[in-house]
Amino acid sequence: MNEPIAPAPDATSEAPEAAVAPARFDTLPLDPKLLRAVADSGYQVMTPIQAKAIPVVLAGRDVMGAAQTGTGKTAAFSIPLLQKMLRHENPSMSPARHPVRALVLAPTRELADQVANNVKAYSKHTKLRAAVVFGGIDMKPQTLELKAGVEVLIATPGRLLDHIEAKNCVLNQVEYVVLDEADRMLDIGFLPDLQRILSYLPKQRQTLLFSATFSPEIKRLAESYLQDPLLVEVARPNATASTVEQRFYGVGTDDKRAAVLKLLKDRAITQAIVFVNSKLGCARLARSFERDGLRTNALHGDKSQDERLKALEAFKRGEVDVLVATDVAARGLDIADLPAVFNFDVPFNAEDYVHRIGRTGRAGASGLAMTLVTREDARLVGDIEKLIKKKIELEALDLDDAPARRERRRDDERPRRDDERRPAGVRDERPAAPPRAPARAAQDPFFERPYEAAADANPSWDRATAGGTGTAAATPSRSSLSPYIKQKKKVAALFGAKPPPAPAEAERPAPAPAATSDAG
Repeated sequence: MNEPIAPAPDATSEAPEAAVAPARFDTLPLDPKLLRAVADSGYQVMTPIQAKAIPVVLAGRDVMGAAQTGTGKTAAFSIPLLQKMLRHENPSMSPARHPVRALVLAPTRELADQVANNVKAYSKHTKLRAAVVFGGIDMKPQTLELKAGVEVLIATPGRLLDHIEAKNCVLNQVEYVVLDEADRMLDIGFLPDLQRILSYLPKQRQTLLFSATFSPEIKRLAESYLQDPLLVEVARPNATASTVEQRFYGVGTDDKRAAVLKLLKDRAITQAIVFVNSKLGCARLARSFERDGLRTNALHGDKSQDERLKALEAFKRGEVDVLVATDVAARGLDIADLPAVFNFDVPFNAEDYVHRIGRTGRAGASGLAMTLVTREDARLVGDIEKLIKKKIELEALDLDDAPARRERRRDDERPRRDDERRPAGVRDERPAAPPRAPARAAQDPFFERPYEAAADANPSWDRATAGGTGTAAATPSRSSLSPYIKQKKKVAALFGAKPPPAPAEAERPAPAPAATSDAG
């Protein structure tokens, strides 16, 4: 099986050799039910990645498939896997007769939903069941579908782990594993989840990796999960589609929105995706385009899954002119006849540029990709040049200094002080005014006088006991205290005990008559 793969980099020269790479689906050893479903989907001739990968997958080999985005990678792995699983096909209603045989992992919810739709379309004439699970929506409907039994499970890593921990699905009979958009799946953020999922799978399985980009580091990492893999490439790694016209325009940061509006008008573009780097910028730009009179929707990670799916469906139906999106929509989404893509922000990761512009020019159609470049984007543009191995020339874009820019400038203007209006280099010769002391509030002079003790004052702390006589100075009575001072109660008084006698009465000397009787 190595013969059709060895000369893969020169795939264009091998296209006429029908014996090596069959051009039509009906030349493959596929079941008539699958051929009928493929014909119903409108496919007759295979793409290069399909022609090279499908025979290898049917032979049971592990595959690393690299092809330009939009060339049919989903059909390249789903059709041969369905063919191999037809031996498990049965009409039984028992969930035990429908265990998970094939697991497809996708990095994003939108890509997982799209792959599931394709798999269901190819298997609609068979008894095989397919289901998709991803986050952002309720788990209960997904749980019911998994409990009923499915042969093909398409999932995102996070939600699949949720179902595994809840014991909603068992993966001990999985025979085929597919990592779609493998470079992102094996990225450092997905690697821990991926390792946990693979630990639940049998050791003996067929593993397929498909992606538009493969860095050498990712290739070395992927080989640890595959057994004697074959690398199937029909284009230079990280290459952009030849059907996409790429343009780069040098503009200022404040002129990006006006540049998009001008390009949409000058080129008569009816529909486009505008990619940005941040979720906050995505929402703001969508509102700005709505104020400019465009039918706009935003697609980013902070939106619920239901909102994201509705936004995509509205865009596919033509109800939305401009879809402002983050890189959540850059991978795998198949939007038919999309005329143009804008990179409002140059992507931080050069490989994301390949995926962004791959949303247009799909299935052999022509497309247009326009990138707006500022001075701060020089390093990012250099990374793209290294990746695609092509020199990028910046074009100038003439923008009208008209009402839209004047309105934006007027919003930013504010009244200027006299020192701001003064020309540069001219000093102010006027002497600086001395700092004014803070104003003091008017106060009553009584509170500013020092303390003066009253002449008849007799403080309690100056009353001392008479030395050696055993008698004490007169203690002020209760009536002499201020009416606002409450004496503390003894603890015994709180429990109803009789209060002790007052201190003044206890220390009072004996009456005089008793003293005279003692003397006599």
